[in-house]
This record gives sequence, structure tokens and C-alpha cells, in this order.
Amino acid sequence: MTRIALVVSDVDGTLLTKDKTLTPAAASAVRRLHEAGIGFTITSSRPAIGMKFLIEPLAITLPVGPFNGSSIVDPLKGPVEQHLIPPTAVKRCIDVLDEYGVDIWLFTNDLWLIRSDKGEYVAHEQHTIRSDPTIVDDFTPYLSAACKIVGASPDPTLLQRCEAAMQKAVGAEANAIRSQNYYLDITPPGQDKGTFVQAMAKRLGISTDAVATIGDMQNDLAMFRTSGLSFAMGNATDDVKKLATHVTTSNENDGFAGAMEVILKGNGAGGS
Repeated sequence: MTRIALVVSDVDGTLLTKDKTLTPAAASAVRRLHEAGIGFTITSSRPAIGMKFLIEPLAITLPVGPFNGSSIVDPLKGPVEQHLIPPTAVKRCIDVLDEYGVDIWLFTNDLWLIRSDKGEYVAHEQHTIRSDPTIVDDFTPYLSAACKIVGASPDPTLLQRCEAAMQKAVGAEANAIRSQNYYLDITPPGQDKGTFVQAMAKRLGISTDAVATIGDMQNDLAMFRTSGLSFAMGNATDDVKKLATHVTTSNENDGFAGAMEVILKGNGAGGS
């Protein structure tokens, strides 16, 4: 196995348990990566504000990749690189989501905008990102500042159909892919978790073959394809698992820590 110099991890469904907890085993695994001289960072569909609570306990000093890697944020100094969805595509996205009757959330760099706080997953998202939404009647004033749009629905089949319609509607003007069975994420074009991996490898002066990635959803496949080593969580769907080089146990069974042990042993640093 190629010696790994950097690990890039997804957050929800991977690094955290279902109740959004960082387990002692996961924290210990990251600490051991640091001790072995292996870099570590995270990328997520979350906004930057929803990733901050992991920076200190995991001693992350490298940039992180919010909004599915379409932004790069230095954990200590703020934004390094930011991309926005074209305003015309934002309007088209909102129209499609309205047509399918799903809840619409619009994220700017520092705001989470919603039309109503009665949505199915609003409380869940508040708990997840540890931030409150701003209620607006109209998204129009924010069309030119959209970092991410989310369509939220408890109907996974409906959301899958919406995903296909959205991809057709926006074409090359935006990326549309589910980050959870109940979330459809629309992010800036040409940027994803794979481009984040490439940017981090370039920043560190290493080959992407020396990067290991770990995730559980379709939006993680871009970084699987870009990295030399990839791990799918045990809770991932079969289509995600078959595109990873390894499959670990679930996020409820410290699958993240197990995957890090494989990397550490491959680098000659295994053993607790």
C-alpha cells in the first residue's frame, strides 16, 4: 500500500455517530495520525460554521472543505477560497425544488436561510450544525451569494427523482447530488470533494496517491476517485461501497477508527 501522507474525512455518517457524537475512539485515531506525521482534515456538505466544533478536539490545523469542498476555509484565519452558484442557476434550483414540493434552504458564507422553521429537518439541522436559521419570505436578495442550496424531504424516492430533474435543469452551472437520503445538495460548478482533495495535496506538495479518503454517501465518490486509498463506511449503500478500495464497519461501530488503524499499520505505525 502507498504510504499515506494525508487523510481527508467526511463528517456525518463517517466521523460522527448518528447522534452527531465524536467518539473517544475516533478522536484517539486522529491523535495517532498526528503522532505518526499523517495530516488530517475534513470535508462536508455542512457550512463552515457547522464544522468549527471539530477543529479543537481533533487539533485540525489544515484547511477544511465545507459545502462539499466547494469552499476552502483555514480553521484559524477564515476563507481561503470560495465559489458561488451562478444567480441564474440559483433561481432555477429554487423553481425545481418548489415544483417537487421539498423544503428549500439557502446557505451563504455565514447565513442559513429558510422560509419556515416548521420544516421536517430544521430541528435536526440546528442540532447538526449547532446554528440557528434566519427566516426570510423571499430568497431573491440572496441569489448572488449562494454557497449551497439544500432540498430537504423525508421521501427518498421523491428526492432521487428531484435529483435527476435538478441535474438536467442546472446542467454544468451547478453540482446536484444527495449528501443524505433526505438532503439534495446543490453546490458551485466544477468544485466538489475531489477538487478539495486535489487542492490539499497541492498545498502539501504530495501526490493524490498519498491521500486516503473516507465517507459514506454519493457526494464522497468524487474524493474516492481522486485519492489513492478510499474507505466506505459500513453504513454506506452498496453503490458507494463498491467504488471504495476498502469497506470498514459502520459509524455506530467505530468504523472510522478501524479505517485509521489500517492506514497506520500500512505506514508502519499500527498498534495502540
